[in-house]
Amino acid sequence: MILVTGGTGLVGSHLLFDLVSSGKKVRALKRKSSNFDNINKVFRYYSDDVEKLFEKIEWVDGDVLDIFSLEDAMKDISEIYHCAAIVSFDPGDEDFLMKINVEGCANIVNIALEKKIKKLCYVSSVAALGRAENNGFIDEKTHWMSSNKKSHYSISKYGGEREIWRGIEEGLDAVIVNPSIILGPGNWNSGSSRFFTTIWKGLKFYTKGVNGFVDVRDVVKAMVQLMESKIKNERFILNSENISYQKLLNLISKYLNKKSPRIHAGKFLSAITWREEKIRSFFTGSKPFITKETAHTANRNYYYSTKKIEKMLNLKFIPIEKTIKDNAALFLKDI
Repeated sequence: MILVTGGTGLVGSHLLFDLVSSGKKVRALKRKSSNFDNINKVFRYYSDDVEKLFEKIEWVDGDVLDIFSLEDAMKDISEIYHCAAIVSFDPGDEDFLMKINVEGCANIVNIALEKKIKKLCYVSSVAALGRAENNGFIDEKTHWMSSNKKSHYSISKYGGEREIWRGIEEGLDAVIVNPSIILGPGNWNSGSSRFFTTIWKGLKFYTKGVNGFVDVRDVVKAMVQLMESKIKNERFILNSENISYQKLLNLISKYLNKKSPRIHAGKFLSAITWREEKIRSFFTGSKPFITKETAHTANRNYYYSTKKIEKMLNLKFIPIEKTIKDNAALFLKDI
């Protein structure tokens, strides 16, 4: 049986759909407070028989910080997909990020070793990689360099990866995937899916920074293929294309039939914007869409190489324009 953590999130929900659709026996860890609204929505995107598929998942209450619940969840488990994580660039979430993304990962590794789990797939991030100099390409060997410019999220994912490598040294077979910015449907008010909501409401600003983007379906496909292969104790960047935020926003605008952002937000204007967003979030109680870290990133250029995964799995990524076209169609159905 397979255990999936973070099953109600973007990657986890798509992974669960893939696994149960292919007839795999699956157990999924969830918090008592979790609801199934988003995962039900994801299943409906791809199937007319949601209830039948959903019934194939064995849901268990637990938490990555609760060792006893993890021991129960891993009973009779042979493989683990560890997708549970906190994604936040809000400085106020530092402690929570370190608890879930590092301590939680350490707990998963420790119990997996105790239970002699055959193989584990850890969903990391390109945020856990080093940064190339002079706009060069970042690959799996690019060294991490500590810096006060690193976001708390980056530090937490790097810390989580270190726990996986520790587990490998202690005898755990594992693979690590480092997705770039994942695009996929589901909760349109959270994560990268919020790009679509923001454009729909009328976004005026764009930046010229470059980053990597990947379809959630490709992330899941790579994870499953890696777990079913003999490959172990390796990390892999998952990235479809390196494109500018301006191009990304223009494509989303195109397929939502909205006006493209017209005002270039350089470093100065971005600095004003994240401060205004911080004030807005303080009064509304909602999480800011733009933070100091994301504003900084959106004005820089990052290029990722996927030669390793393409060579080892012969993986062909979905073009980002098709990803955006497909997501925009689902967004328009949901509004």
